[in-house]
Amino acid sequence: MKEKRSFFQMIFGVNRQPPRNSTQMQMLNSSPIFHDFSGESYDSDTVRATVDAFARNVGKLKPKHIRRMGGKIKETSSEIEWMLQTRPNRFMNAYIFYYRLATQFLMANNVFVWIRRDENNKIEGFYPLTSSNVDLVNTSVGMAVRFRFYDGKEYVAPYEDVVHLRRFYFNNDMFGEPNRTALTPILNLISVTNQGIANAVKTSAMLRGILKFTGMIKDTDMEKQRQDFQDKYLSASNNGGIAATDSKAEYVELKSDPKMIDEKQMSAMENKVHSYFGTNSKIVQSNYSESEWNAFYESMIESFALQMGLEFTYKIFSDRAQGHGNEILFEANRLQYASNDTKVKIIETLVDRGMMSINQGLEVFNLPPVENGEKRIMSLNFIDADKASEYQLGKVKGSAEPPKVKGGEKKNDDNGET
Repeated sequence: MKEKRSFFQMIFGVNRQPPRNSTQMQMLNSSPIFHDFSGESYDSDTVRATVDAFARNVGKLKPKHIRRMGGKIKETSSEIEWMLQTRPNRFMNAYIFYYRLATQFLMANNVFVWIRRDENNKIEGFYPLTSSNVDLVNTSVGMAVRFRFYDGKEYVAPYEDVVHLRRFYFNNDMFGEPNRTALTPILNLISVTNQGIANAVKTSAMLRGILKFTGMIKDTDMEKQRQDFQDKYLSASNNGGIAATDSKAEYVELKSDPKMIDEKQMSAMENKVHSYFGTNSKIVQSNYSESEWNAFYESMIESFALQMGLEFTYKIFSDRAQGHGNEILFEANRLQYASNDTKVKIIETLVDRGMMSINQGLEVFNLPPVENGEKRIMSLNFIDADKASEYQLGKVKGSAEPPKVKGGEKKNDDNGET
């Protein structure tokens, strides 16, 4: 019978023993403990839509394993690249993996990705970890990260095996600042506003007023008639909104005037949330122009991709491998968001100068590659800048000698005279 294993065991393994005899790290100016407070703000529809706009675009980043050799960049089709591009771990494809990293980056301002290795130090997978709290400890293998999960389990991993991305990195020596202090006030205001709108709608759909009796009746009879009137006409079941009385009573309506926030004020509050996360309503609603997208890419996505590339490079490769130029880069095809006119102009310019292959140009328009399309072509109107003067003086092999005149003297190019 096959042994049942928990999700914790499937990630960390049954026989994996984390470092023992750990003692908490001593920081210079802060606590070595990080508490995750991200869940509350993610319940807001404004926050969730804003974070999703960032995460779904980060999910389209393409990691590449390259080697910088002698000033040149060589792409390397390694197993690490395949893993990062397709299936970082057995539970997530690449899009979902980077989507989750981006979400954790904005919601918790700290991202922890544990690099699982086998006994031979070969990488088996990358696992983003979300825990109730994280603290740094000293172990026999150096500084380590202790994760305490919501079910009470914990795991200690060497810090060298944990990709750690940070945002709002200020007071704490190792962790990004939490969102609670800065984000909670505006989220509370939005929540109260939404509740006020809901209550105003309910109030406007119901009758409110005073029932005046024209004659003298007992208190018990008055209360009974009042209750009967309320049950019949002042409840949500009174769809028509009309009440009927006889000559014994007169109904005097009390008009309610609920104060509702206007669209401009509501938009201002949502913009504060968007600004906090480095975006705007056009990006969230996918209603951006080419220049607006480029601004968002350069300010948010590109900076996140840069941090990921630096951290993944350092945690994946040894010092020796990095010394041989091994590096992880995250890139995106920004031209996908350009207009067709812009795409055509860029392709014409780059292909003419040999900076883009035919297949790369086809990729911009989401067209399939063609045979021999990786070749680079160049217009004959351009030459090597270092050899431009040699062409002018006729010293390059195969070039025509400047014309000669009688007497064996060359034509004077300065004034046209001999």
